[in-house]
Amino acid sequence: MTQEEAIERIKYLTAELNRHNYLYYVKNNPEISDYEFDQLMKELEQLEKQYNYREPDSPTQRVGGFITKEFPNQPHRFPMLSLDNSYDWNDVVTFFQRNIPDLEAIEFVAELKYDGLAISCIYENGILTNALTRGDGYVGEVVTNNVKTIKNVPLRLFGDYPNWVDIRGEIIMPFASFNKLNEERDENGEEPFANPRNAAAGSLKLQDSSLVAKRNLQFMPYDVYTETPLFTNHYEAMMKAKEWGAPVTPYIRLCHGLNEVKQFIDEYETKRDQLPFGIDGVVIKVNSYQLQKQLGSTAKYPRWAVAFKYKPEQALTQIISVDFQVGRTGVITPVANLNPVFISGTTVKRVTLHNFDFVKQNDIHVKDYVWIEKSGEIIPKVVKVEIDKRPPDASPVLPPKFCPVCNSPTIYNLGEPFVYCPNEKTCPPQLLGKLQHFISKDAMDIETLGEGKIELLFRKGLVKSPADLYDLKYDQLLGLENEYESSDGKIRKVRFQQKTVENILKSIEKSKLKPFDRVLYALGIKNVGSIMAKNIANYAKSLDRLMQMSKEELIQIPDVGAITAQSIIDWFSDPDNLYLIKRLKDAGLQFEIKKEIQQSEKLKGLNFVISGVFEEIERDDLKKLIEINGGKVLSSVSSNTDYLIAGENMGPAKRQKANELNVPIISFKEFLEKFKI
Repeated sequence: MTQEEAIERIKYLTAELNRHNYLYYVKNNPEISDYEFDQLMKELEQLEKQYNYREPDSPTQRVGGFITKEFPNQPHRFPMLSLDNSYDWNDVVTFFQRNIPDLEAIEFVAELKYDGLAISCIYENGILTNALTRGDGYVGEVVTNNVKTIKNVPLRLFGDYPNWVDIRGEIIMPFASFNKLNEERDENGEEPFANPRNAAAGSLKLQDSSLVAKRNLQFMPYDVYTETPLFTNHYEAMMKAKEWGAPVTPYIRLCHGLNEVKQFIDEYETKRDQLPFGIDGVVIKVNSYQLQKQLGSTAKYPRWAVAFKYKPEQALTQIISVDFQVGRTGVITPVANLNPVFISGTTVKRVTLHNFDFVKQNDIHVKDYVWIEKSGEIIPKVVKVEIDKRPPDASPVLPPKFCPVCNSPTIYNLGEPFVYCPNEKTCPPQLLGKLQHFISKDAMDIETLGEGKIELLFRKGLVKSPADLYDLKYDQLLGLENEYESSDGKIRKVRFQQKTVENILKSIEKSKLKPFDRVLYALGIKNVGSIMAKNIANYAKSLDRLMQMSKEELIQIPDVGAITAQSIIDWFSDPDNLYLIKRLKDAGLQFEIKKEIQQSEKLKGLNFVISGVFEEIERDDLKKLIEINGGKVLSSVSSNTDYLIAGENMGPAKRQKANELNVPIISFKEFLEKFKI
């Protein structure tokens, strides 16, 4: 087969497989079996690899394999405004009555409010070219490679589509996929996701798109935007999007007046538990685009649409006992053990009672019957105590006089909500809490040591201080395993297998590059949050300078008051903390703000394109390095490109274009050597 013949075959297979995807996911009328589809897909994959050619709408992109280290921001052409919402039907009626005199004469569209992540899929000349998250409504993150792996997202539109169209919708994870994913995470010793919404959102931000492809996400379209008006109403636009290949669901209804909308809401409130995915309400939109334009929008919400939210599911259960948990700052929190109760998709066995003010205000007793609901469908909470059902042997929940773990006398000031254990030096849960804080996302972000793993290292005595993390060796970790109770109350296993250990050590090493403000926050100084740590780092410039500052100087830093200033001074006055700093410095952590790289004109007049993933440097840092030396970074290869800097997993299209135009392809190392940077 010649190159030309191969390209023609690739084009044919691409078009044919996209057509079969459309028939399967949109028309629900497949023409070929799954086996035949898979055989065609394998042939296409083989040809693309052999002849180094791929169409922009190739379905092989659904397999993934692209590595995305950063998700750049990009403005939305049309804002993705959120909706006003209410749990009260009367509020919905009032919302529309403000501007529409005769509600029963108006057409509305009712759609299920999917519990997932909003996405904007942009098609140019029928090809999916970009996918953005909602972000702040005006600027979203580019997640195109990951969205392309979602099987029911069309990579190419069909029929009479416009040159540019934005099909918006929700990315969800069905319950079956969610349960399967959590079972796999459980087997691998990983922390389970709290709910399908978190799982969907987390999946879209994975760096490896091949992992996203395995998550079985689904796209549920709910809106269409075009450059010039093509439709008179929303329902017409959605039906047209379905013709183009968008997987518009049957959970959309054209309603004449609000009474029909209310019927739709009531119908799906009863069907809610039977759906294969999560919803939290119904979105109601004025159908007419002309009327939508007349009604307009506020800065936050459109005036022509509102979300009716179903009230959280509640369940009645009994408090069996109350435990006391100690946090990293010594605060003791009462936690109720419940008769297990199934609510919003999971079994709830425990619920926090927050603090002793909450216990007192709600007059909570052991053996009380309480109503539980999930806040945001995630965190269970007590919403009501059935005092009339209180049994005679119920007992009040009282603040403990001694720490439940280290037995130190507790501190409880009358009138304050919290009880403290003052033993911060040796109380095990406080020490563990400090480690958990150190590795947390906003601190050193050592994500591979999630729930279960850091506890195991602490219990084995391998890590007692944050500095111990940087002394860990491969042989110490390999083969460790243990069972632990996770935050959802389930007993889970954690195993330190070869890949797990390699990832842990890699994450620990990578954490050494975290900037000074993140290290400062990770130290866990009382009253110093992540934002304040950034202010302090920007002001002091280095830890050595910070340690020399007086209370009066510290108060000059934005948001630092007298109490926080004293906390900082007290922390640095402790010899144990000074020893910790010495060890962390020896490990190579960043304790000062890096000085700006000196500018030069070494790359003046040169245009670069960056493609792939680099072990030595982040892509954003490479871009800055080029620009600070006078060069310019382009997004695509053209006749104006002087060099293509290639990392691992570089895009085949960019390589092909560079070869066609005789653009030199160089590695990062060659780039440094060639230009003496």
